[in-house]
Amino acid sequence: MAAAAIYALTHALKNVEYVEVFEAVRRTSAGLVGLALLLVATSYLSLTLYDLLALRTIRRDDVPYRVAALASFTSYPIAHGVGAVALIAPVIRYRIYSHHGLGVFDVANISFLTGLTFWLGNLTALALSLLGEPGAISLIDFLPPAVNRLLAAALLVGVFAFLLWTWLAPRRFGTSRWPVRLPSGPMVLLQIGIGIVDLGAAALAMYVLIPAGMDIGIFHVIAVFIAATLLGFASHAPAGIGVFDAAILVGLGGEHREPLIAALLIFRVWYHLLPFVMALVLFGAVEGWRSWCAKRPLTPAS
Repeated sequence: MAAAAIYALTHALKNVEYVEVFEAVRRTSAGLVGLALLLVATSYLSLTLYDLLALRTIRRDDVPYRVAALASFTSYPIAHGVGAVALIAPVIRYRIYSHHGLGVFDVANISFLTGLTFWLGNLTALALSLLGEPGAISLIDFLPPAVNRLLAAALLVGVFAFLLWTWLAPRRFGTSRWPVRLPSGPMVLLQIGIGIVDLGAAALAMYVLIPAGMDIGIFHVIAVFIAATLLGFASHAPAGIGVFDAAILVGLGGEHREPLIAALLIFRVWYHLLPFVMALVLFGAVEGWRSWCAKRPLTPAS
């Protein structure tokens, strides 16, 4: 996948006028840049609810939202930025949740449930966008629009079947000692909604940065954005670099690559670089504070 992405990205960047790219960045209005930042903030705010829902599912209502928000906001940007989400995110979550009485299995449960929210939201949003614009990802998956529409319908049927299955009765798997509870039907519906808001806000942030002259529909952008996100996630490349970008440029580029690259650069700064730096600083500050508190000598009682 990495080799294919490098080839596609190299081909997409061929004959690009980088002076025009930086000129397109300069021409992007401050209002649109600010709106993109607001949409990115909305996406990350909804992301904090992933952990909160997971905590409610495993019946740890005693853990406050601020802790769930800290775990979510630090684990995702750092793990995604490094490129090993499945390995790094649980470690960061454990460092945070262990101070609130959660063990390794609890954190594994939370990681599974947050992943479930991610996939439910992604697949539902992708399916809905493909119903409106079935040819949007044909340059990425090499399938005709009619087949993409059938796949979208199949995805929606699968999501609905899972929703109905969890709604009819409580579901769990694992052993009696290590049970894994699946969310209830209403909670699954909430997961889908939160996942759609998360991905929808991020896709809209990309959409508002694309010049109006490119005349790309919102469903087209959402479908390509989600497909690019999933490919980048599957590649395990840091922030999906190369893979995500190639999919965006192939799916949306056409004859207007320079303005699209400019939009992609601004989006990358807002959605990947800034949260990554903020998460590193925040997690480092929390770890440093806890270390200092642990080493601080106790003041003897007078």
